[in-house]
Amino acid sequence: MLRNLLIACGFLIAFGLGWIMSNGPFTSGAATARADANQGEGPGVKGWTKGKGWGPWGKDDEVGSLNAMTAASMKAALGLVKEGKVYDLGINYDMESYKWPGHSPGAIMTFRGPEGIRRQGDFKAAADLKLNPDKIGWHSCAMFISDNVATQIDGLGHITEGDDNHWYNGFKESDWGGNFGIRKCDSTTIPPIITRGVMIDVAAFRKVDALPSNYRITVNDLESALKEQKTTLQVGDTVMIRTGTCKYWGANGGDHKKIGSHDSAGIDLAAARWLVEQKGAILIGSDTSGLEWGPGPEEKATGFIPVHRYLLIQQGVHIGEFHNLEELARDRVHEFCYVCMTNRIRGTVAGFALRPIAIR
Repeated sequence: MLRNLLIACGFLIAFGLGWIMSNGPFTSGAATARADANQGEGPGVKGWTKGKGWGPWGKDDEVGSLNAMTAASMKAALGLVKEGKVYDLGINYDMESYKWPGHSPGAIMTFRGPEGIRRQGDFKAAADLKLNPDKIGWHSCAMFISDNVATQIDGLGHITEGDDNHWYNGFKESDWGGNFGIRKCDSTTIPPIITRGVMIDVAAFRKVDALPSNYRITVNDLESALKEQKTTLQVGDTVMIRTGTCKYWGANGGDHKKIGSHDSAGIDLAAARWLVEQKGAILIGSDTSGLEWGPGPEEKATGFIPVHRYLLIQQGVHIGEFHNLEELARDRVHEFCYVCMTNRIRGTVAGFALRPIAIR
């Protein structure tokens, strides 16, 4: 099983490297030129200014900070692999799984099954016993599913603001919305991701299995946890923040009460700004449904989902959600090679039901 998974990982990594090196469709000519010109600057520093953050990348850009990945930065990330051990960061999903209340429920239904095919007799080739004496059948499922469930990466068109409902890079709903999803910054514009990954284990630092409801993760929490872990951040890192929420996911995330009691823990806006503007994070994620702090009933909110607004619209930094960091925490793995590819479904606003991996 592990051997097959490692082989599959090798194919995915080779695909990602080949895509980047061949100037895949998500990379503009200008971005390619910048990548070539900055090979000697070290992994992930292209397009980043300390105190400011990422970009700009041009008026037509749909990729954001992930433009900073280059063949050199990915090679450096792959160089972190010493043991070949793979950590599966994905979670299982079905119609009972916990989700943020702003997204639709899902259902997976059998569309064709061996008994139905035989009973209905409407698929002539399968029903013909002369042609199909071995009674070959198959399973095929139909799905009704949100593009924001399970392990996911939010695309840059996920969040809008203002009367004109614009998202990253000024793309407006009136210009680029549609009946079949968005037509700028959909999930197909998220490139294959291969970066250095760092897990900041705030739950372990606070000596709890999982952070309590409405726990506000501050810059001090992040700095203190990094110091205790003896881990440093580098420009171009994927940063994963562990709250411990996925400890209670179980087989399918069906215990909504237990998960919900921890899911509101997350980073505040100051922490997001610090990660981007001072440390150069290229992607920020966690093991919750929304990454950011959810204020309690007695706490004053600083605006509606301000971290999403800042990262996705203002900085062009993608957000990772519901990444299962429990095995990394168990083995105290804080630095790794992070690999993720999203579903290429046009119009969707996030890569969903993903299976990213960490390799050490």
